Amino acid sequence: MKVNEVPQDDANMLDGKLKEPCYAVDENGNYTTIKSVGWEAKNIVMQQAWSNISSKIDKVRLKVLDKKLSPIAYYMEKNIMSPKLLSQYTGFFSFTVRRHLKYKAFSKLSDEKLKKYADTFDITVEELKDLSLLKLESVNNAE
Repeated sequence: MKVNEVPQDDANMLDGKLKEPCYAVDENGNYTTIKSVGWEAKNIVMQQAWSNISSKIDKVRLKVLDKKLSPIAYYMEKNIMSPKLLSQYTGFFSFTVRRHLKYKAFSKLSDEKLKKYADTFDITVEELKDLSLLKLESVNNAE
C-alpha cells in the first residue's frame, strides 16, 4: 500500500486520539511508517471485541452482587486478567487466587491479603470490599 492509501477511517473507539503505525511504500519505493487512525473493518472487529469483554464484566458483576463470586473476580475480569496472571501480581498461588474468587473465602480474608489485591487493581481495600460501588458501576457503564 502506498503512503496516500493508508486507511484513515476515523470511526474508531478512541475518536482518532490513538494512531497506530502502518507500513507503506513512499514515493521512492521505500518502506516507511505512517500513522493511521484505523480502517472500517478493524474498527468493527475492535468494537465487537470490547462489547464482548464488557458483557463478560457485567455478568461477573451481577454474580458478585448475588454473592456467588467475590469482588476479586469482578476486578480481575475488568483488568482482563486470569487467575494465573493475578497470582503472579499478588504472589499468591493460583489455587489460592481461585479460592479467593469464592465469596465465602473472600469474606474471611485479612486486610493484609486484601491490600495485595487492591494494590494490584489500583484501588483501596475499602473499594474492593464495597459492593455498592459495583451497583454504581452499571449506571456508569450505561451512560
